[in-house]
Amino acid sequence: MSTVLGIDLGTQSVKTVCYDFEARESVAVESAPLDLYQTDDGVAEQQADWWLHALRQALQRVGGGVRESVVAIGVSGQQHGFVPLDGSGEVQAPVKLWCDTSTSAECRAIMDDFGGAEACIARVGNPILPGYTASKLRWFRDSHPNRYAQMDGILLPHDYLNFYLTGERCMEAGDASGTGFMDVRSRQWSEPMLHAIDPDRDLRSCLPEIRTHNEPVGTLLPPIAKELGLPPAVPVSIGGGDNMMGAIGTGNVVPGVVTVSLGTSGTVYAYADEPVIDPKGNIAAFCSSTGGWLPLLCTMNCTVGTELMRGLVGVDIAAFEARVEAAPRGSGGVMTVPFFNGERTPNLPNARGVVLGLDSRNTTPANLFRSAIEGATYALRFGFDEMKALGLSAGEIVLTGGGANSATWRQIVADVFDAPVTVLASDEGAALGAALQALAMLEGGDADLAALTREHLARDEVRCCEPRPSAVNFYNESYSEYRQAVDKVAALYS
Repeated sequence: MSTVLGIDLGTQSVKTVCYDFEARESVAVESAPLDLYQTDDGVAEQQADWWLHALRQALQRVGGGVRESVVAIGVSGQQHGFVPLDGSGEVQAPVKLWCDTSTSAECRAIMDDFGGAEACIARVGNPILPGYTASKLRWFRDSHPNRYAQMDGILLPHDYLNFYLTGERCMEAGDASGTGFMDVRSRQWSEPMLHAIDPDRDLRSCLPEIRTHNEPVGTLLPPIAKELGLPPAVPVSIGGGDNMMGAIGTGNVVPGVVTVSLGTSGTVYAYADEPVIDPKGNIAAFCSSTGGWLPLLCTMNCTVGTELMRGLVGVDIAAFEARVEAAPRGSGGVMTVPFFNGERTPNLPNARGVVLGLDSRNTTPANLFRSAIEGATYALRFGFDEMKALGLSAGEIVLTGGGANSATWRQIVADVFDAPVTVLASDEGAALGAALQALAMLEGGDADLAALTREHLARDEVRCCEPRPSAVNFYNESYSEYRQAVDKVAALYS
């Protein structure tokens, strides 16, 4: 047996998938949890050594025979996290994550120094938003000048795992496009944007090479191989951001497919052969990890809201699902605007969640539960509509993430988006995408990914669903009411 190992460094856990590409099945899927440090002022951080500990834990749960079968490794990671290294390769500070909203002032300062948000979009493809790496870099300069002066390297979370595994520093274009300081058209670092972040230092000296082809980053270091119980000198592919690897893991490598991920955050994205630049800045102009582009909308609150509601009442997932299924369409008039962690789209880093429409008859756990799902889905539909307005087509929605395990949520997505929903037999998403990228590397790097994903990804027909006309009409009206509610909430927190 020969397997490829996919590693996904998420916000809540590190997940590993060992995929037997000859039998076309995942033979070992393991994970280990991660802590998250958050404060009321928007700070969201993790220690880099937590990631390494969780990776070791997850792989220890994989049988020795399976680990010995690994012939290639691919790494997926949460986007935007800022990992500063000193000259000896040590991490200098806790890693500010994608969901850190504490650097809003730095975002405004960078955009002002660059000439405004419109100039940012025109020249690099994106505005500088809270969550992107750029503002974290400016914050590090201002808050920790001594450590900043000693900074020798800048990596993203998946890059750091690649560095740990191979000793090599590099970035991959898809993940790098989420920093805010890469020109997404040319796939090169933007010298003007880096100058806006710090006019007194040439930050290019701290940035590694941007990789655009699926070639090995390096091979597994002998002491790391021994530590993880893996064969020595195994090649490691370039990897990518979790959305980019999720695109591979859901077959979103050609135009016409839209992936919707229902995870801690929510994302909706599609493959494009040309750059897709949104002049309003709502749709992120990211690159794919497959040579194209990946226009994407991210919301910061997806299963965040459902988990908060579930914890509020204290029910398990099965009971939560049963109550959601029993609740009426539209949640009896209860509407949740789920900005519990602030929000990226719309750009409201200081916003808070709001529940509207409560009265003495509809204030029930079931309505609160379903409303959290509907609100998170409406937030993602906005991205779907915006992408269609930019000329992107969608024949189907491929659903992934923890929320896709809910039959009711799957149907709500089909009805709200008015599009057929496909769920794949494999639930591994980004981790499987990283494994398939590693497999493509073994086959020459420029393997036909469309053919590869068709070969290795299969539909789960039982979990796929179609939109229902009566529900589509209902949700179109309800979605309009949701957009009005968002405008009201935005006025409170702008």
